Amino acid sequence: MAYQRIMGLEVIDQGIYQKYREAMMPILATFGGEFTFDFTVSEVLLSQSTDNINRLFTITFPSKQHMEGFFSNPDYLAVKAKYFDLSVKSATVISLHEVSAE
Repeated sequence: MAYQRIMGLEVIDQGIYQKYREAMMPILATFGGEFTFDFTVSEVLLSQSTDNINRLFTITFPSKQHMEGFFSNPDYLAVKAKYFDLSVKSATVISLHEVSAE
């Protein structure tokens, strides 16, 4: 079973966020991760979070261990500090769950 995270973000600087995505993609690939859906959201009708959301995506890994390894990887954390932390005001974990591998 693959492992998936559904995330909602409030991106406040699209240019820096794009640099984050470009810099983290090679690291993501080494952990077998991929974005499976990615949306820019113009209106949120219902949310259990008080944070704003203008970006919604799913990120899928071969296993929970691969996901945990990616998010704790020192190279990823350096990219996150350089770009993500400057471009994203808030991050909401909507769901973490197993999915059927296709």
